[in-house]
Amino acid sequence: MPEIHILRAPYLHALTRTLFITNGAPRHIADCVAGILVNANLAGHDSHGVIRVPAYLQQMSDGRIKPAAEPQILKETPTTLLIDGQDGFGHYTAQQGMALAIEKAKQANMCCVNFVQIGHIGRVGDYAEQAARAGCIGLITVGFGSRDAGSRVTAFGGKFGILGTNPIAVGVPTGDGIPFVLDYATSVVAEGKIQVARSKNLDAPANTVVDKYGHPTVKTAEFYDGGALLPFAQHKGYALSLLTCLLAGLSGHFEPERAGLRGVFMLVFHIDAFTPLNSYQENVRAFLDGIKSTPTADGVDEILAPGDIEQRNRAQRLASGLELPELVYQSIQDSAAQLQIAPATVIVEAEDLQRYQA
Repeated sequence: MPEIHILRAPYLHALTRTLFITNGAPRHIADCVAGILVNANLAGHDSHGVIRVPAYLQQMSDGRIKPAAEPQILKETPTTLLIDGQDGFGHYTAQQGMALAIEKAKQANMCCVNFVQIGHIGRVGDYAEQAARAGCIGLITVGFGSRDAGSRVTAFGGKFGILGTNPIAVGVPTGDGIPFVLDYATSVVAEGKIQVARSKNLDAPANTVVDKYGHPTVKTAEFYDGGALLPFAQHKGYALSLLTCLLAGLSGHFEPERAGLRGVFMLVFHIDAFTPLNSYQENVRAFLDGIKSTPTADGVDEILAPGDIEQRNRAQRLASGLELPELVYQSIQDSAAQLQIAPATVIVEAEDLQRYQA
């Protein structure tokens, strides 16, 4: 049984922030990205949490992530934004973009945002929650595709990876601490789930992965040796994946020589433009609770709504700590050692404790 290390959220946040600052990120950017990563772990999406830290540090070192880059607005109207992420942290660019979209939506009832030069943005549901907390409905998609093999997901009926995992997230406020948050990849599972399985010396779930020859496999090593994920629901997930690419194409950032598209799209609605926010939230909560109160199938304990599990995970993990497999824990410790960060030098600040109050 692989060893498990338990770390408290405030400490893990402070450690992650310190790692990024030491490698060149300004404090406010390091703090933002650390918060998004730790929130992913708290929500139960370990695939998008601190498991990514060593890879981000490597990308900072080799120049693929410019840690101090600030996003720049390229085009703007009352209801649209085109933002250049300047190859900085995608998490920070996406959070800033969502904040601007919310501000515009509250002035003009809705806002669409597209991005260029934006890297990995982490758990997409984080930005859906950001919109919901602001009394808005937020839709976020990430799209990537190219006819060149080497990507993570096959086309329906295809042999090799030519698409990204291309997630979709939607956040809807409910007036309480449990917003409706739909968040999933258009592949059967997110690539990060395979990372987590590898970190625990487990196989990939059945019927999710093919090897580099297009043959089904459950071996994570075969996935990372040129294999690919499958789209969920066959042609339906594949079609949604293509849609995320077409929405990304609104940025105008095409790669014609590769028949490629990549980017992030956001759409924010201000609920008060349609109906009073308070009554909408009350009715949404009543509707969801009504659905959840219906009889369950044999062997099922309860019916849940999107967002319920994440909030339960958050409460449980805030109370008991975050579990890191030995491989993930040691990888982060190795990164800290390389940057000459001793555990005793990682300071948990009052703001960290306040952020993660159970």
